Amino acid sequence: MSDVAAPAASTWTPSAAQNLEKVLWVRHWTDRLFSFAITRPESFRFRSGEFVMIGLPPAPGESKPILRAYSIASPSFAEELEFLSIKVQDGPLTSRLQHIQPGDDVLLGKKPTGTLVLDAVRPGKRLFLFGTGTGLAPFLSVARDPDAYSNFEQVIVGHGVREVNELAYRDLFTQDIFEDPLVGEEARQQLVYYPTVTREPFERQGRFTDLISSGQLFRDLGLEGVTFNRDEDRIMLCGSMDFIKDMAALCESHGLVEGSNAEPGDYVLERAFVG
Repeated sequence: MSDVAAPAASTWTPSAAQNLEKVLWVRHWTDRLFSFAITRPESFRFRSGEFVMIGLPPAPGESKPILRAYSIASPSFAEELEFLSIKVQDGPLTSRLQHIQPGDDVLLGKKPTGTLVLDAVRPGKRLFLFGTGTGLAPFLSVARDPDAYSNFEQVIVGHGVREVNELAYRDLFTQDIFEDPLVGEEARQQLVYYPTVTREPFERQGRFTDLISSGQLFRDLGLEGVTFNRDEDRIMLCGSMDFIKDMAALCESHGLVEGSNAEPGDYVLERAFVG
C-alpha cells in the first residue's frame, strides 16, 4: 500500500448563476474558427439573437472559471445550444475552449440577453443582418427563426470575412436552410445570402461600408436607389468594434435610428461586444 497521498478532489462547483452542460459536437472550420454545441437545460429560455456567458470549469491551480459573452447561434426553439468561436492561442478562455471534445463540461450562464432580436426593430420590408467573422453567430439564430420571415418580406444575411475559408456556414445559407422543416419554404422565397471577402479573390470583394457607400450592395440586390430606406429597411450589426462603429455611423447617415429592447428602432447593434 502506497503512503503517497492521492491528489485532493476538486471541491469547485458552479455558481447559482451557471449550469454545467455537456459538449455534443465540435466542428473546426479553420485554424482560427470553430463551432460547437452543448446540451440545453429544460429551463433555459432565450430569444433568437441573444447572447449568454460561456466558460470552462477552472483548470488545475485556478480558483474560478473564466467566462465570456457568446451569441447563441441556434434558434430559440432548438434542442441544443450552438456557438461560433474564434481561436486565440494565448486567450484566457479560447486557448482551452478550442480543444473541447464531445462529453466535456462547459459552463452556461442562466440569463441570456441582448439587443440583436426581432423585438428591437420596427416592422419593415427588409431585414439586413450584417456580421463580420464570428459576428455571424446571432444571425444564424435569427435567420433560422420563423418570425423573421413572418415579420419581413426579405431577409438578407451579409457575412464579411478576410479569407474564403472563413465563410463558415456557407453551405447552410446556400443549401441546408432550404430543407429546414420550419423555415425552408420561406427561406427559398425570402432569404438572400450576401458573402464578401476582403483579402482573397472571390465573387464579391470589399468591406460592407464600401459596398454600401458605393451603392454596390443595392445594385447587387436589385434595389431601387443607393441608400437604405427608413420606411422599409431594418438592420442588425455584429462584429468588431471598428466595424460596428463605422456601420452605425453609416446607418445614421442614411437617417436610420438606433433601436433597443425598450424602444424598437431602424437598426440595432450589440453594445455588450463593443465596450
